[in-house]
Amino acid sequence: RGGIMQFRMASLVFRLTVRVCGHPVRARTWRLLSSNAPAPRVTYDNVLQSVVKVFAVTVAPNYYMPWTNKFQEESSGSGFAIDGQRILTNAHVVTNHSLVMVRKHGSATRYPATVEHIGHDCDLAVLHVKDKAFWAGMSALELGDVPHLHDRVLVAGYPTGGDSISLSAGVVSRVEFQRYSHDGSLQMAMQIDAAINPGNSGGPALAPDGSGRVVGVAFQALRNADNIGYVIPTPVVKHFLTDISRGGTYGGFCQTGIIFQAAENLQLREYYGMQPEQTGIIVRKIHPLIHAAQVLQPGDVILSIEGHAVGNDGSIAFRESERINLLHALLDKYLGDTVALEILRHGERRDVQVRLEKATQLAPVKSADKSATYFIFGGLVFVPLSFPYLHEWGHDWYNTAPRRLITRALQGFPTLPGEQPVVLAQFLLHEVNYGYEAVTQHIVSHFNGVPVRNIRHLVSLVNACTDRYARFQLDHDDGFEVVLDHAAGVAATPAILAAHRIAEACSSNLRNVSSWEGATQVPASTGVSDAAPSA
Repeated sequence: RGGIMQFRMASLVFRLTVRVCGHPVRARTWRLLSSNAPAPRVTYDNVLQSVVKVFAVTVAPNYYMPWTNKFQEESSGSGFAIDGQRILTNAHVVTNHSLVMVRKHGSATRYPATVEHIGHDCDLAVLHVKDKAFWAGMSALELGDVPHLHDRVLVAGYPTGGDSISLSAGVVSRVEFQRYSHDGSLQMAMQIDAAINPGNSGGPALAPDGSGRVVGVAFQALRNADNIGYVIPTPVVKHFLTDISRGGTYGGFCQTGIIFQAAENLQLREYYGMQPEQTGIIVRKIHPLIHAAQVLQPGDVILSIEGHAVGNDGSIAFRESERINLLHALLDKYLGDTVALEILRHGERRDVQVRLEKATQLAPVKSADKSATYFIFGGLVFVPLSFPYLHEWGHDWYNTAPRRLITRALQGFPTLPGEQPVVLAQFLLHEVNYGYEAVTQHIVSHFNGVPVRNIRHLVSLVNACTDRYARFQLDHDDGFEVVLDHAAGVAATPAILAAHRIAEACSSNLRNVSSWEGATQVPASTGVSDAAPSA
């Protein structure tokens, strides 16, 4: 009211000045685009020069017939250049590799590459290409920040359906902790609605402004769903790279070794002495072999972690109005660091410090990049219990593998150093073992009355046996056992191996205790096993 609007048009610039009672109160400038003017175009040519195709030849172990490998396979993925003339890609792209080669965008030449570092728990790997010609004209991509919900991202890579580079767009749907399919570990992940197909793995997710900033690494997709892909966000990537730079090797992500229960029920909170204004989670089980077991007790309530209040569902505040798993507070921690916890014990508030360590499981989730472990005696085939062994029953292993083995594998933490159950996997039939073939796929609990800690311990007990009989007691509901004449078992083993064309009676990592001549006993207290760090 009483305003005077003045217009000035020149070179498609529109300036609006609003005057009220003769006084200018607002001035803004817009640049108008005519209907024929092209929209600004963001180019990615320089960025795409740093995105490579990764070719891998892999030979995976055969865990059911552990003296052999599976067929050689060829696959491909994606990667991109980072500082230090390195290539970053997914761990699953190069796991169990026998040959790795990379090819630049717009080039027909493949260059040999070596795997310098690999992190199975975060599904990341660093490659090195020695040939200097490969690096000509290639720049390292910069790592950016985690985008916000509904921000656009671009995924670059070499998915199936073609051989050249592909660029697809999507938006960020959520940022939360997810199970990584490669290792089963729980890590921060970013869900996007861009298509992530086989071959995209290891490719960068880029900010859409053409800056070349990487906001994540494509790594997996949700089966039987349309355009639900997952990206490893940059905090996980930075942790992986920083861990390498700190000590020259990759140590892995930190773990508390705690199993907790959500405290979302009011009566549960009241029972543990929580005040109405307090929130937290209840400690149920603690890995007995790591530092947390010396500090925490079952029934403790964790109120905060590193100063972040823990919600009753196990989440902490993240950005402005989001929440995320409390493990996010450990993303800037490394093995050996301590984490500050505020706990409630018997109604009394305490501040404690827990040292972060690797927590092993009874059954390793991943046994990648090494041969399968086995031991054969008298045609009895023994293997360590692991999830890769259970996966030999196929994609539906949870429903098709022996339930007793699955139950044991999921029990959680070992109680002794190096503890890992040993499975009587199968019989290579011979007259010395005939009649026992119905009692396979059972845990060996004792040998001649001695509890079996792991497969290395079993080998030492068998080789050091001076009794006439070798008695394998099984973890069986009906108390089944397998008994062989020890001398007959030793004598029959070479013929059994020859009949089945098996070169050795054990895997290479057991030969120092499993030689049939002059073997010495390894005491149970050594703690040596085939176990790998858990997720």
